[in-house]
Order: sequence, then structure tokens, then C-alpha cells
Amino acid sequence: MTTSPPGTAVIAVVDDDAGILQSIRFLLESADHSVQVFSSANAMLESGCIDSIDCLLTDIDMPGTDGFELLRIVHEARPLLPVILITGHPELLDWLPWIGPEPPQLFEKPFDGQQLLTAIGAALATARSPKRTPDA
Repeated sequence: MTTSPPGTAVIAVVDDDAGILQSIRFLLESADHSVQVFSSANAMLESGCIDSIDCLLTDIDMPGTDGFELLRIVHEARPLLPVILITGHPELLDWLPWIGPEPPQLFEKPFDGQQLLTAIGAALATARSPKRTPDA
């Protein structure tokens, strides 16, 4: 497990495309985030990192456990963890089984890196807000 400097956000990125993982890792590290990358939802879950991350960025359409199932599992463990979905297949959103207080943000591939960084920053700020509770 990666340790990060105090105040540095830890972002988990899950995508079965190695090129996407590498480019997102570089983007997030350039913004001083600590990044953990996983080539599958199962790899992320097996790592045991759910309790140590500040935000999850995951692809939807992956073999095995898909992004929707990962979202469900993560939401059960950490209902307030910010989640951002990425997909090359926006039609899959018709199947989004969201059970939380608000739906996750979605970025369609290819996406603008600056917009993604802005969304992550906003999600982290909201998650760190003292008024936010699991029942809110």
C-alpha cells in the first residue's frame, strides 16, 4: 500500500486499459495526488485499499466485476467516498444502479484532463466538508 504525505489525496484508479491507467496516473500525479492504479475491480478490492483512499475513479465496462458492481461494494463500505465513473460507452448509464444520496459524476472517454482534475477537486472538497454525514 502506498503512503502519501499528509494532506495529499489518495486516488484509486481502476481501468482495464493500461494506456488509460498510465495517462490518468500521470495527470493526477502532476496535480500532487497520490495514485493507486488497478487493472481490475477485483485487484482493487483484493488490495484492501478502500479504507485508505480519498476518491475512486473507475471505468464502468470491465471484464469480471464491472464498475457498477465495484460502485455498489464501495458504497456499502464507504457511503461518502467520492466516486467518478469513466466510460467509453455512455449508453451503459441507463443501467446505473445508484443507491447513494447523489449519483457519481461521469466522464465519457476521451475526456478533458483539466475538467477531470476540477471534478476530483470538487469531490474531495465536498467529502471533507464537516457537514456531510452518511445520513445526509
